[in-house]
Amino acid sequence: MDTQPAHPVLRVAVDGVDGAGKSTFADELAASLRELGREVIRVSADDFHHPRAMRYRLGRDSPAGFYRDSYDHAGLRRTLLDPLGPGGSLRYRTAILDVISDQPLFEPEQIARPGSLLIVDGLFLHRPELRGLWDDSIFLRVDFAVSVPRGAARGPGFGSPDPEAESNRRYIGGNRLYFRETQPEKWAGVVVDNNDLKAPFIVCDAAGS
Repeated sequence: MDTQPAHPVLRVAVDGVDGAGKSTFADELAASLRELGREVIRVSADDFHHPRAMRYRLGRDSPAGFYRDSYDHAGLRRTLLDPLGPGGSLRYRTAILDVISDQPLFEPEQIARPGSLLIVDGLFLHRPELRGLWDDSIFLRVDFAVSVPRGAARGPGFGSPDPEAESNRRYIGGNRLYFRETQPEKWAGVVVDNNDLKAPFIVCDAAGS
């Protein structure tokens, strides 16, 4: 990845389910690339949610609503991915919504340097409307039996550690819908098995690897 050309910015996705370890993986990747002298722009797709009314328009328990309505992918493209892509202005924003207050954010635009590397972690990043915008991508493969308790261990408010709990139906069902419709491993540049955080490994037989 360090040797790949940027046109003008190399845009990289780190995709996977809740609890897959996306943020940690992306942070560590960014740190490694900075040590090699690359300028890295680090962003989370969690800062590009739709407002609450849109996210829950199909109900708070809807798997389809979780998959289809959680994220403002048009906003992600308009304010971040397109400006950093070929012919883009290099003027970008790293967030458009405060998900806690449910209020839009109007942060000042930043200006990227040509040759920089953008790393975005988040859910559903290989959806059809996004996958052609990545110059490279990583999908973290993690079983729900591992990812759900790992996510719940973050603390109160992060759900039950039991994958079969009713409170997890929306999230697991939404991800399964994503897998069924999109087959993210087919499109990922690299698939990494991240079930063991201490021993991740590249899945050589994945469709996109």
